[in-house]
Amino acid sequence: MIDNERDTALAEAIALREAGSVEEARARLVPLVERYPGDAQVAYQAAWAHDVLGLEREAVPFYEWALIGDGLPAEDRLGAFLGLGSTYRAFGAHDKAVAILQRGLTEFPDDPGLTTFLAMALYNAGDPKTAVESLLHVIATTSTHPHLTPYRKALTLYATDLDATHP
Repeated sequence: MIDNERDTALAEAIALREAGSVEEARARLVPLVERYPGDAQVAYQAAWAHDVLGLEREAVPFYEWALIGDGLPAEDRLGAFLGLGSTYRAFGAHDKAVAILQRGLTEFPDDPGLTTFLAMALYNAGDPKTAVESLLHVIATTSTHPHLTPYRKALTLYATDLDATHP
């Protein structure tokens, strides 16, 4: 169902945020979330505005609502997983960060951003081996640096088992 009032208000808030008027955008988005409580796009934009302003703790419920709501485009859903996971990690909620980032990877397998933030959360949660293996996988699959590409096969091997040795 098309709601022109909602669409206009959301577009104006996004334009304000993109223009650098983030506080004004946030001031418009909070009541919009209250008016459209199940709207994932509105919740995501509210989370983003809070995050940009350094209000990470306040952003958490908006990220959570965005991920349980309906209608969030894939790119924004990916952003919500990254935002929520990185925020949890920054607050020391490492197990929550690992869980949300792993959930994100079930929807977006091999996303290098999710994998990288998951590696940091795994490190903080006490699993440095898996963290390094994850980072090696990202490097092996995304790097085009001429000093690394010749070693892609070795990096891929160690990404699956960092402790592997060869006689």
